[in-house]
Amino acid sequence: MKLGFVSAILPDLDLDGVLAFARGSGYSAVEPMCWPVGKAERRYAGVTHVDASRFGRPEADAVLALCARHGVALSGLGYYPNPLAADEREADVCIGHLKKVISAAAMLGVSQVNTFVGRDPARPPADNWKVFDERWPAIVRHAEGAGVRIGIENCPMYFTQDEWPGGKNLAVSPRSWREMFRRIPSRALGLNYDPSHMVWQQMDYIAPLREFADRIYHVHAKDVKVDRPRLNDVGILAPPLDYHSPKLPGLGDIDWGAFLSALGDVGYDGPVCVEVEDRDYESTLEKRKEALRQSAGFLRKFMRA
Repeated sequence: MKLGFVSAILPDLDLDGVLAFARGSGYSAVEPMCWPVGKAERRYAGVTHVDASRFGRPEADAVLALCARHGVALSGLGYYPNPLAADEREADVCIGHLKKVISAAAMLGVSQVNTFVGRDPARPPADNWKVFDERWPAIVRHAEGAGVRIGIENCPMYFTQDEWPGGKNLAVSPRSWREMFRRIPSRALGLNYDPSHMVWQQMDYIAPLREFADRIYHVHAKDVKVDRPRLNDVGILAPPLDYHSPKLPGLGDIDWGAFLSALGDVGYDGPVCVEVEDRDYESTLEKRKEALRQSAGFLRKFMRA
């Protein structure tokens, strides 16, 4: 396993600056964000460190040259929209750009793209699976043709009122992953596994690793702290941020030694990328850099950089 980080927390820096910081802080990989250039629609979105919208051989060579200069690999390209959005125009834009990100990854020789399945939060799962069947097979075929794997992150995307009540991502549990792979069995489709989303859903974050070992293509390292008194007050049907907080690795409820040991036991040897969403560290660029340094120092006890 190699230690990396998600670049969304460093929107102030260009890719050269991100890779330089990674090398200087002991990271060997980065998951660069690939949102279309423009205004962010939510927190941690809208960051563009690799612009896939107009990406050809010259752009790919420039990115590869930066990686070689700094000695830092790209763990995968990241773009996390809602391909199952109720607004078909919005969905078409998401899917069109996702395919561009997949093509950019192929041109870079990067075999991984990370994203969400998406969901219309106002409709039940059965209805959303029907839309999945309409939209996702073509995305996966595009990835197969490019020789790229897609890692679906297991974040429910239920944090704000506009995501109520179902969240904006279907693939949030072992049952949903089985259903996803039943409908599209292609090995081009797998998981970008984040244990923190299992914790606040009151789920075991280690048990699924064995069943889905051959589908875990990428891992995010983010911790989470559940506030039990607040949960007892508001209940699990409240917006999740009413009772839990994303934290840096080591500052929450995850047993990272046990988790990373279990990952190794099932044969995972891919990237583990720190994802900083801890608001205690977000006020300045220097604090966000310190969050990444602190996370690396903690995780390095369990794995190599």
